[in-house]
Amino acid sequence: MFAEKTKVPSLKTRMEIERLLLKHRASQYGTFVDSENFCARVQFRLCDRIVRFTVALPDRAKYRMSSNYEQAERQKWRALLLVIKAKLEAVENAIATFEEEFLAHIVMPDGKTVGEIVRPQVAAAYTRGGGQLLLEAGHIEIEEP
Repeated sequence: MFAEKTKVPSLKTRMEIERLLLKHRASQYGTFVDSENFCARVQFRLCDRIVRFTVALPDRAKYRMSSNYEQAERQKWRALLLVIKAKLEAVENAIATFEEEFLAHIVMPDGKTVGEIVRPQVAAAYTRGGGQLLLEAGHIEIEEP
């Protein structure tokens, strides 16, 4: 697992995320920890969109030693930094557009992310069935049952 042995404190990683967002000209940005709901959030405005990442943090009560909890928390923050950095690099190097990289995390006017809105629809479509997608020779074909 990425960064499972990292020694970088969570606060330092949060500061790295904020510096990264500033470097990429985010006009609003911040990190947030919700200890009651065991989650962390990074939110920023870039390319005229609000983007939000929310990740589960470990439940401190489930860890016998605080050092194990702190290690698990450090790992989550490092992984989140890696994801955001990779997406920004992909956009900067024209490998993908901003929307292609961040679509699931774009916040809509109702406060939900595109991913929160679309995930149930995708799950329902796959549950209903229909054609099966096959990947062959670099293209997608639909095979009817």
